[in-house]
Amino acid sequence: MKRVIINAYEIGLVFKRGVYQRMLTEGSYWLFGEQAEVYNINQPFNAPVELNILLLDKALADSLQVIEVKETEIVLMYQNGLLKQVLTTGRYTFWKSLIEHKFVKADTSKINITENINRATLNHKLVQPYVRTITVENYEKAVLLIDGKYEMILSQGVYHWWKNDISIMVSKVDIRQRQLEINGQEILTKDKAALRINAWAQYKVNDIEKAVLENKDYEKQLYVLFQLALREYIAGLGFDELLEKKDTLSGFILDAVSKGAEDLGTAVASFGIRDIILPGDVKDIMNQVLVAEKKAQANIIMRREETASTRSLLNTAKLMEDNPMLFKLKEMEYVEKIAEKINNISVSGNGVLIDQLRQIFISK
Repeated sequence: MKRVIINAYEIGLVFKRGVYQRMLTEGSYWLFGEQAEVYNINQPFNAPVELNILLLDKALADSLQVIEVKETEIVLMYQNGLLKQVLTTGRYTFWKSLIEHKFVKADTSKINITENINRATLNHKLVQPYVRTITVENYEKAVLLIDGKYEMILSQGVYHWWKNDISIMVSKVDIRQRQLEINGQEILTKDKAALRINAWAQYKVNDIEKAVLENKDYEKQLYVLFQLALREYIAGLGFDELLEKKDTLSGFILDAVSKGAEDLGTAVASFGIRDIILPGDVKDIMNQVLVAEKKAQANIIMRREETASTRSLLNTAKLMEDNPMLFKLKEMEYVEKIAEKINNISVSGNGVLIDQLRQIFISK
């Protein structure tokens, strides 16, 4: 004989020679040739024997919650409103007690999450291993392919799918205005002058389906379009002609590229030349030409100034010829300028020299 006490929040299962007999609730019991297994009803229940045998007892079956999870399912288990565990394939039993249990079953064999599960739960560390998350930024759009088949265009936002053996591929594209560098282009002009061109272009992706689905490496193809158009323009002009018409280059390139860019799902905004690098010998010749031009311009300016100065002197001479007083004033002006540079005057000689100085500085 053995006494067994079942406390509050406990349940006992009685076995005789390994065979289940009955369930014991709170109280004190005497057992004859039997054994009792005592369980805390606030903890999950692990059946000591085949669960189906225990469930034949209606009283025990009414005290348990049995959750069966298939291979393509998961079950989110909440205790008192808090996520505590993610149940995978298997069979689980919980005691019905003061602890409120809630179970949310999800079918993970599909892609879309149709169950009533909020974003916070999907980002929970317990659920993350079962969820695929993709973020499309505000400046992006994306193409969604499921099992290699085009599904839809994704705009900005956060997307969640169940993680399973179905293939998902998301191709993102930046839809902001972007810049394409076209550097180091070695091109011969019509008169065989070898130039190195550094250029740039600005463009935007305006049709993501064309850019991603109908074209491979649309950026490389756009680069080639600009490269060929630039070569066509420069190869058709001589070096001097190119320098004269460089302002028309951007318009020609944009017209030549716009149709091809549209087929790539892009729109070209602008194009420009950053540098035109000349070979060393051509650069020396250009420098010599520039120096000669500047010298010629300087000579023209000097001759123009000399002519103006001579004309001014001639006009002054005519005025002084007609007006003796003006001649005397001009003479005194020059004497004043000379006197400003003289600190000391040493005079030696007879009275004739004094009279000469008086004649210079004193008017009659």
